[in-house]
Amino acid sequence: MAIILQEAQEWYRDLMDNKSDPRVNNFFLLSSPLPTLAMCIFYAYFSKSLGPRLMANRKPMELRSVLVIYNAIQTIFSAWIFYEYLMSGWWGHYSLKCQPVDYSTSGLAMRMVNICWWYYISKFTEFFDTLFFILRKKNEHVSTLHVIHHGCMPFSVWMGLKFAPGGHSTFFALLNSFVHIVMYFYYMIAAMGPKYQKYIWWKKYLTTFQMVQFVAIFTHQFQLLFRECDYPKGFMVWIGLHGVMFLFLFSDFYKAKYINAARRRRQGVKANGHANGLHSNGHSKHVGEGDTLVANGSNTGACMPVMEDEYVKSNGHANGAYTDGFFKEGVLSNNDAIFNPDSSSSSLHQRKVK
Repeated sequence: MAIILQEAQEWYRDLMDNKSDPRVNNFFLLSSPLPTLAMCIFYAYFSKSLGPRLMANRKPMELRSVLVIYNAIQTIFSAWIFYEYLMSGWWGHYSLKCQPVDYSTSGLAMRMVNICWWYYISKFTEFFDTLFFILRKKNEHVSTLHVIHHGCMPFSVWMGLKFAPGGHSTFFALLNSFVHIVMYFYYMIAAMGPKYQKYIWWKKYLTTFQMVQFVAIFTHQFQLLFRECDYPKGFMVWIGLHGVMFLFLFSDFYKAKYINAARRRRQGVKANGHANGLHSNGHSKHVGEGDTLVANGSNTGACMPVMEDEYVKSNGHANGAYTDGFFKEGVLSNNDAIFNPDSSSSSLHQRKVK
């Protein structure tokens, strides 16, 4: 046993000292994988266990202004990362067919190394997506997909940054940063309130947009299986499998959110005698405008939405959907009067804006 442990230690030291890129040795959090791995594990534990328990006996926080600012910052941050990836190689210098890593210390090569590190840091800032869900007690949105998507990315990016900061697989980061510009911009507008919803009519295309991203990623990576290229095959396969995994996860979400929603819309909703299909006990579903209602607090796929609904206190009931001063989570009605932000009614109502 002692011999096995000694060999494992020697292999690890050789990997860290001789196989990694020496240019990143002094970068923050790059000397060892353990801090990143520990933060990813704690993130998963906090998201699914500790965080909900800490908020169990507390009221949900009102974070609308915080969410607008947060999503604006993330939009700008993602735009800058996307720009730097372009300027570091993908705008005229890199090849889509095969791009080896430039391990030199030239200005362009080091610019790529630096933006790879910032992309790595951005994977930690995205943990706030989950934190805001938990602080607002929207735990049903902290789904398995959400936690997997956010939880595994920092460690995956760490490995790429440690051993191959640049080259072929950074196409993944380039594309992902562009998608995040669009996503966080959407969440910023959604968090600004009902009167801005007309500007995000394109929300139903977001999941499709993400799925196209994953197809592009694994197609770009796996082409090297059929082409000679001086790029580490291990990282190519690793990133490509990420694209495949997330495609399947998001496909399940897409099926649940849109295909099944359309089927329910056709079939209608039976709801304890309520003509409009809304339950005050939260156990039935009503679907409209391409959204699917989450029943019994389950959401099997929301990945990043930070402002999935809006709610304000009301003085009365509206179509049977009102309970305890708030509309039930996830309820979406087709009654335009309910959603008219210019209504002169003394009570404002909620709209799902996920």
